[in-house]
Amino acid sequence: MSKTKIPEKTKLRLWVKAGGRCEYKGCNEPLWQDALTLSKMNAAYIAHIVADSPNGPRGDEQLSEQLASDINNLMLMCDEHHRLIDKEDVEGHPVERLREMKNSHEIRIEMVTSIGEDMQSHVLFYGANVGEHSSPLNWNDTTCAMLPNKYPAEKPAIGLSLGNSSFRDDQDLYWKIESEHLKNQFNDKVKRRLELNDIHHLSVFALAPQPLLIFLGTLISDIYSTDVYQLHREPRTWKWQNEPDDFEYIVHEPTTVYKKVALNLSLSGNIDNSRITNVLGTDTSIWTITVPSPYVDFLKGENQLREFRVVLRKLFNKIKLVHGQENQLHIFPATPVAAAIELGRVWMPKADLPILIYDENKKVGGFHYAFSVGENSLQQFSAT
Repeated sequence: MSKTKIPEKTKLRLWVKAGGRCEYKGCNEPLWQDALTLSKMNAAYIAHIVADSPNGPRGDEQLSEQLASDINNLMLMCDEHHRLIDKEDVEGHPVERLREMKNSHEIRIEMVTSIGEDMQSHVLFYGANVGEHSSPLNWNDTTCAMLPNKYPAEKPAIGLSLGNSSFRDDQDLYWKIESEHLKNQFNDKVKRRLELNDIHHLSVFALAPQPLLIFLGTLISDIYSTDVYQLHREPRTWKWQNEPDDFEYIVHEPTTVYKKVALNLSLSGNIDNSRITNVLGTDTSIWTITVPSPYVDFLKGENQLREFRVVLRKLFNKIKLVHGQENQLHIFPATPVAAAIELGRVWMPKADLPILIYDENKKVGGFHYAFSVGENSLQQFSAT
């Protein structure tokens, strides 16, 4: 039990530096309200790293008295973790470990609270059923990836998902319902606010079949300032990871120019060209964007995503030049989420060929047509 009366100014400074939250690593519990009832109250305890008594937890004959009221020796904590470090597991919480917790927490609070108003971003969620799996998006898991460059302008996120849908992506009706719903939701919740200048920046988090992700990208376009995030599997996080220095995309051009043209996006997996000609026929020119070793978690950093946009923009122009501007482009994607959305954002409805998007599903025997996008309208098309 502390025997030191800590000055009120020091307590106030500690509250500010801690952001009013428990400084124990991984807790971050708000201490201005009851966790169950949400009643406003002071639920904080002030813990000493070096006890204010030589006989206390982590006490020291000289330092205990010197640091008794020193803010650098004090931590704001909830009742559970205050008891843990001072009574239940003193040996497991040496001075060095607690100082690291305090420093890490207070640096994070300082970083977050120093973000200017011009770094606001509206969070956009879009999830749709992928096979038998739904795609829930969690606020805490996603928005932490925005920091320190951006922070949420409002809570909750703008949601575009079709809730409790019973349709699955092996059903033809699924694509019509999901795409129409997505378009309507985007127009109602996002486009209008963008046009009114109520939204200045978007942070996009999405989990859905790739044709719908591409379509979402076409709705957002590259007119509006947008950051698109990728869910990484190892480690499982939305935060961008370190990327390889020598990374590059590889473009394969067709050897024969046919009227019919397709784009093979072998990024998160390999798509053999035979799987495309099985759908479109052998009289198809196939252009390919790939990487040295395609796999589901290859996209690690923002620079890789930025370079993908550059490569794709150049390729769209070249395909139109080679195959004619009255043509249409069949797209077969095996791409990460963020790349699929950016494909849609890069595509320009007035300048690029209309795109026909395909989805791979084992239940229907491989790739099948989902829908088309072109001339500002969603069109139905039969590939056979």
